[in-house]
Amino acid sequence: MTGTTTDGVRTLAVPDLSLVVLVGATGSGKSTFAARHFAPTEVLSSDFCRGLVADDENDQGASGDAFDVLQYIAGKRLAAGRLTVVDATNVQPESRKQFVRLAREHDVLPVAIVLDLPEDVCAARNAARPDRAALPRHVVQRHRRELRRSLKHLEREGFRTVHVLRSVAEAESAEVVRERRFNDLRHLTGPFDIVGDIHGCRSELETLLTRLGYTLTRDASGRPVDAAHPEGRTAVFVGDLVDRGPDSPGVLRLVMGMVAAGHALCVSGNHEHKLGRHLKGHKVKVAHGLAETVEQLGREDEAFRARVGEFIDSLVSHYVLDGGALVVCHAGLPEKYHGRTSGRVRSHALYGDTTGETDEFGLPVRYPWAEDYRGRAAVVYGHTPTPSATWLNNTICLDAGAVFGGRMTALRWPERELVDVPAEQVWYEPVRPLVAEAPGGGDGRPLDLADVTGRRVVETRHMGRIAVKEENAAAALEVMSRFAVDPRLLAYLPPTMAPCATSKEEGYLEHPAEAFAAYRGDGVRQVVCEEKHMGSRAVVLVCRDADVARERFGAADGVRGALYTRTGRPFFDDPETTGRVLDRLADCVRGAGLWEELGTDWLLMDAELMPWSLKAAGLLRSQYAAVGAASRSVLPDAIAALEAAAERGVDVAGLLGRQRERAGDAEAFTEAYRRYCWPVGDPARPDGVTDTDGLDGIRLAPFQILAAEGRSLAAIPHDGQLALIDRIIAEEAEFANGRHDGARHMNRLLAPTRRLVVDTEDEASVAAGVRWWLDLTAAGGEGMVVKPLQAYVKGAGGRLVQPGVKCRGREYLRVVYGPEYTRPENLARLRVRHLGHKRSLALREYALGLEALDRLADGEPLWRVHEAVFAVLALESEPVDPRL
Repeated sequence: MTGTTTDGVRTLAVPDLSLVVLVGATGSGKSTFAARHFAPTEVLSSDFCRGLVADDENDQGASGDAFDVLQYIAGKRLAAGRLTVVDATNVQPESRKQFVRLAREHDVLPVAIVLDLPEDVCAARNAARPDRAALPRHVVQRHRRELRRSLKHLEREGFRTVHVLRSVAEAESAEVVRERRFNDLRHLTGPFDIVGDIHGCRSELETLLTRLGYTLTRDASGRPVDAAHPEGRTAVFVGDLVDRGPDSPGVLRLVMGMVAAGHALCVSGNHEHKLGRHLKGHKVKVAHGLAETVEQLGREDEAFRARVGEFIDSLVSHYVLDGGALVVCHAGLPEKYHGRTSGRVRSHALYGDTTGETDEFGLPVRYPWAEDYRGRAAVVYGHTPTPSATWLNNTICLDAGAVFGGRMTALRWPERELVDVPAEQVWYEPVRPLVAEAPGGGDGRPLDLADVTGRRVVETRHMGRIAVKEENAAAALEVMSRFAVDPRLLAYLPPTMAPCATSKEEGYLEHPAEAFAAYRGDGVRQVVCEEKHMGSRAVVLVCRDADVARERFGAADGVRGALYTRTGRPFFDDPETTGRVLDRLADCVRGAGLWEELGTDWLLMDAELMPWSLKAAGLLRSQYAAVGAASRSVLPDAIAALEAAAERGVDVAGLLGRQRERAGDAEAFTEAYRRYCWPVGDPARPDGVTDTDGLDGIRLAPFQILAAEGRSLAAIPHDGQLALIDRIIAEEAEFANGRHDGARHMNRLLAPTRRLVVDTEDEASVAAGVRWWLDLTAAGGEGMVVKPLQAYVKGAGGRLVQPGVKCRGREYLRVVYGPEYTRPENLARLRVRHLGHKRSLALREYALGLEALDRLADGEPLWRVHEAVFAVLALESEPVDPRL
């Protein structure tokens, strides 16, 4: 029986996540006690549940159904991580047993608070209640007898804590104190440096800590006994400090010193657990490196061994850190176990889960729990050595086999940056080679239909969880499976782009002033205005050569990359044309020196491919050309007839004026879309230059380099991005002038992107941006895209800011909204635009695109990258006004 008493006040400690079971005879004051110490929503009363099912709280015949309801609600609360109090007599072992079982099912601690008050007190209280006045006294007597028989067995029944209150005064003065669970360190926000398995490799640990920026403290014998970071970072060790390596005592001495000084946290590994049992004298099998540790500890004094035993006893199974965003444990932990307390949780955290099978080396086959993980918290663990640390479903294993000659690895959090050092030698020969057991390392596994069917939730590091509806996934699957390029080459899909807010300027539906004002409101001072090329969005994966494409992406022989639309379809039916475009681009990248400068053999780029008619020929014929042809067929005859009527004196001036306006609008409509259409592939050029590669008329305008080997480049400021692309384009001019190969034979494929930087808080700069847009659109340009100059921006509360908004010209919008959209009555109607869904869609697709790039940069397997790519395509099926 527990509880402390100070100055007559009884303090009852209750874990902040537990199932509290009140025990006492009827009339002992359980409901009064619960109301005094717990919130109304935390208390589940058997009386209340009887009322729910029978409209009578005293109907004992409804008790079975009432307790079914009570247990169901209690289970839901515990699953949601809510403290729950059961207010019932609970004097019989059978009634308590179901609640102990419920607590175990949800991995929380069961706590009993017993009100063992005198019989006379209980009887008097029942007599004072109108609904209990007729209750026979023998009921109270029976309850007390059953309670007396149970008291000494409550802990044996499974209650972790038992508090007994034996008098009215004790019950009324008692104070319930909620205790934070040992594993709940959500209030610690870091930053952290999480260190993988060490296994007695003290020298490598010293090197790693030094590289992480820690300053080591040594004792008089020169042994490291502490390490502190000058910036206040905290080290977190995932366990397995000991066994196999050359100096387990040295590792323990250092880690224990850091933990004692508050410079580190440490969770238990299975090797610490086994060593602790050995130190207590339990019979354990001295294998898997324990023999080396026992021999090394034998050279230490008894006081040190005692400190080691106390330290191991103090280690918990896992920690929940950083507001719940980070979980650190030894062998991994599914979301349902985070912050929970039970033997099952501890076992999984220490040993993981197995399939029950053994591999060819006689070792257990581990269940790949991380493959199914979809939790919000990042889980960082070790235990199973892998060739390299790789993110998988927001989990990462940091055991890179240092003791086996691999690397000792740490993760900087929240930066998500990996830091590692090589092993000084092979300290212990592994039983089996270091290979990734679960998808996520090495080659991963093939794509699986189950990855993309049904409702999906994709965890992104830039916007949290993004849901994909089942029906949208089905639509995306149709496109992806029938029309898309080889998925191994499909590493990214670009997001849709939201338009700027509706303009209040007379005669305009969109105007730059709204774009500048919106970014100014988001705290973005510098924006870049980029010329919007009227073509089709294109993603280009270009490799240095076909060998790189085959080795890095699994491309077919002779293929050096891909050129595809924003829905993943190849741009050209003819692979040879795609090859010629990629060859040209690769030559220019080489000439610009970017392969070496960026340290990569491949680049992923975002671009526009022109002309628009290259992809939209069918749309042009069926929709735009048809409108123009109909106007030219009908309106001239109508105008001629009206002019003849006017000559005869008929008053048709108003109607004639409207028809002339319609003819003018139709002509403007035809002229608008014709600007973006021209023939391609004509080898006979009027300037005498021979088109030797069939690319005449095709223009590619790259505007962003998205990724290179080992890193995402999406956050490089746009002025830096465009400067790199300008160098690539300049190289094409060198080729075209024959300065590289001596023959002037090449047309121009690459098109530059004009741009202007605007200060949103400077009126003159904003006015210059508006004039630039007016000049651009007056000359036939589509418009511009306004982007934060810094490329990746978060606003208030960590909210993503739109990566870009499009501001389309007045004449171009005629193509979108129809020939007569500029009429005042039409503009008034069109100004009612619902942009919220489009903006939300743009941000979600942007976050998914960034996630795909991050996973690609981290070397995650194809199915992980493809999960985010597929989600972008699925979101494109959401209904939204296509004109926006």
